[in-house]
Amino acid sequence: MLSHITVGARDLGRAGRFYDAVLSPLGLKRRIVSPDGGPAALCRVGAHATLPRFYVYSPFNGEPATAGNGSMVAFLAPSIAAVNTAYADGLAHGGCDDGAPGPRPHYGEGYYGAYLRDPDGNKVHIVHRADLQP
Repeated sequence: MLSHITVGARDLGRAGRFYDAVLSPLGLKRRIVSPDGGPAALCRVGAHATLPRFYVYSPFNGEPATAGNGSMVAFLAPSIAAVNTAYADGLAHGGCDDGAPGPRPHYGEGYYGAYLRDPDGNKVHIVHRADLQP
């Protein structure tokens, strides 16, 4: 269904440290972004997948990156422990709390998640969905 998701960053180095910390516990790997004439970017993808991709870009128009009001990127975690690790590592690498890890039964039995903001204010949700496991 999805090809890729993109968020903007004012400082790719800082954003890279944050997303490396948050996405590594989820099994997402960095992918080399070949220059294509567009702005500099970072990319993450599943260990054995080519799509979907998650990109962090310097904005194409050269203006400062801003977070979207009402926008959020949610990443699936393989376990509750991975949610907790990704959240803690994200906070340690410049993220801000936007909802501590914990069960969220109003979304489904076995739904466990955490919310944070990346250094540019983009909302990130890390979720383990035991309610959808076979």
